[in-house]
Amino acid sequence: MMPPTLVLVESNTTGTGRLFARRARELGAMPVLLAEDPDRYAYAREDDVPVVRTDTGSLDAVLAAVRALPGASPAGLTTSSDYFVPVAAAAARALDLPGPDPRAVRRVRHKGSQRADLVAGGVPVAAHALVSGLEEALSAVDRIGLPVVLKPADGSGSMGVRLCTTRQEAAEHAARLLARTHNERGMPVARDFLVEQYVDGREFSVEVFGQRAVAVVAKHLGAAPHFVEIGHDVPAPVPAAEADALAATAVHAVKALGLGFGAAHVELRLGPDGPVLIEVNARLAGGMIPELIRAASGVDLVLAQVTAALGRPADLEPRSARHSSLRFLVVDAPSELGDAPDTGDLPHVTGTTLTGRRGIRLVPQHDYRDRVGHVTATALTAEDAARAAESALARLRTALRPHPHEEATV
Repeated sequence: MMPPTLVLVESNTTGTGRLFARRARELGAMPVLLAEDPDRYAYAREDDVPVVRTDTGSLDAVLAAVRALPGASPAGLTTSSDYFVPVAAAAARALDLPGPDPRAVRRVRHKGSQRADLVAGGVPVAAHALVSGLEEALSAVDRIGLPVVLKPADGSGSMGVRLCTTRQEAAEHAARLLARTHNERGMPVARDFLVEQYVDGREFSVEVFGQRAVAVVAKHLGAAPHFVEIGHDVPAPVPAAEADALAATAVHAVKALGLGFGAAHVELRLGPDGPVLIEVNARLAGGMIPELIRAASGVDLVLAQVTAALGRPADLEPRSARHSSLRFLVVDAPSELGDAPDTGDLPHVTGTTLTGRRGIRLVPQHDYRDRVGHVTATALTAEDAARAAESALARLRTALRPHPHEEATV
C-alpha cells in the first residue's frame, strides 16, 4: 500500500523548506514538491524528494499537476513559502483538503487589505496609507508625519522596506517601489505600496498556531534605514506582562483576519502605549525560528504544520523551558565566503551553518538575502544563550573576507 502523499507547493530553499519534507516522512507520508524551477532546490535532490515541474503561480496548473500524480488523491497540500500561501490555500480548498480560508489568506497577503481588516477588528496598528503614485505617497508622508516606513504591499523578507526620515528619502524610495515589476521569484508585484508611521520600540514576533500563542520571540535588527533581521531570542527575555500583552494582541489579530488554521507569524513592536501590530503572515516563521522554539520548548512547529495539513491533531505542549538564540552572519560589504571556523569548543553552541554560495562576490542587498550563515545556542538562561550565540558569531565572521576585486581597487 502506498503511503499518503503530502504535496508541497514550492518551498523555502533552505531551513524549514527541507524540514517540511523530512517531517512528512517521519509521519509516514511521501512529500512531493511542485516547482516551476526544480533547480532551486538542492535539498530535494539530496533528500530524494520527488519534484514535479509546473507553473506554481497558476491554480489551474497546480490542480492539474496534483490530479496527475500517481496513486490515490493526496492527503494534504501546503507550502513553506510566503509567496505561495494563497495558491496553496486555494488548491487545498478545491481538493477538499485541510487548509486555511483562501479568501482570508489573499487579504492577509496584501498588506493594504490586511491593515483594513485589522483596523475593522480593533487591532492596534500604526497610522498608514495605501498609495499607488508619487504625489499620493508624499501627501501621505505629510499627513502621517516623519519618520515613515515605506514597504511593498505584497513583499516578504524585508525586501523593499525602508525607513525614511526626510521627504526626499521618501520620494526616492517611492520611485524605486513604483519601478518594481517583479519580485526575486519572478512573480508580478502589486503596483501599490504602504506609507506607514514609524513605531519606535523593540520588535517581536509571536508564533501563533490555530488561535493559540506558542512563543514570543525577540528580534534583533540591522542598521537603519533597513529592517534586516539579524538575530532572534526564544522566548523573548521580557517581563511576563509584556509577553502576555504581545501574545494577546497577536491572537486578536489572527482572529480579526479570519485565520485560525495552522501557523501564523505575527510581527509587532512594543511602543510607548503597548503592542502595535506590524504585520501578520499566514504561514510558519522563517529565519529558523521554528527550530529555536523546538530547542527551547520541545514544540516542533514544522511537525505541527505538516500534521495539520494531513488532517491530524497537532501537538503543541511544551516539554522543556530552556532559552535559544540565533545570530545571522550578514554581508555588509562586498565580500567572499570562505570556510566555516570550528565553534565546537564554545559552551551552549548547538550549530554553525553557512548558507551562502562560496567563491562568488557577495554584495549587500539590504534584505534577507544578506544572511549567508547563522549560529544557534541553547542554555538554561537567556543571558547564557545570547552570549554563546554572540561569541560563535564573532568567530563565524572570519568566514567572510573582502572580495579580491575589492582589495585590488582600494
